[in-house]
Amino acid sequence: MLLQKFGHSCVLVEEGDARILLDPGTFSQGFEGLTGLTAILVTHQHPDHVDVSRLPALLTANPDASLHSDEGTAAELAEKNIDVRAVREGDVLDVGADVRVVGRQHAQVHPDVPLVPNVCYLVAARFFHPGDSFTVPEDEVEVLALPTAAPWLKTAEAVDYLRQVRPRVAVPIHEAVLATPRMYYGLFDRLAPEGTSVRVIDGAGIVDV
Repeated sequence: MLLQKFGHSCVLVEEGDARILLDPGTFSQGFEGLTGLTAILVTHQHPDHVDVSRLPALLTANPDASLHSDEGTAAELAEKNIDVRAVREGDVLDVGADVRVVGRQHAQVHPDVPLVPNVCYLVAARFFHPGDSFTVPEDEVEVLALPTAAPWLKTAEAVDYLRQVRPRVAVPIHEAVLATPRMYYGLFDRLAPEGTSVRVIDGAGIVDV
């Protein structure tokens, strides 16, 4: 499986014939020039996970790519006449590779901040992208996209989540809010469960995991 990260939570996953882009948001750069995508997957409606202004051009450049999102995002995109398929927990997508949809809600920021829908994607039974959630899938996860820092996230929670999922490889994501993310990456590396390695792919090009 090949991974390429475009900043924050935007990751390109290549597995077999599949080229799947997840969460192309406002804090991410460089995904605009991608072609040959088989699918674009969005976990939830927050702008750092879906950039509505750049999405139409990306879809035009990838006419064979299907766009899937949680129900909240799908409703917003439909109002802008963007063709999107709403997904929910339990769905299985065939987008060149099987993608299983799990999870329902965004992690809580604060009791006074309303929760929004958040779905997670398990790609090819190997790579798991949780969006902004602590969802632990029933299936074993080989590669976890691990949220690093956010208004809804404490570092201790990120470490506990990593230990719950126990992937072979953890790839840190959701770091754009930090000035020095490598301090967090080092902490993940030191506190990871036995058998888990932390693989930082920021700016590393295409990485084989």
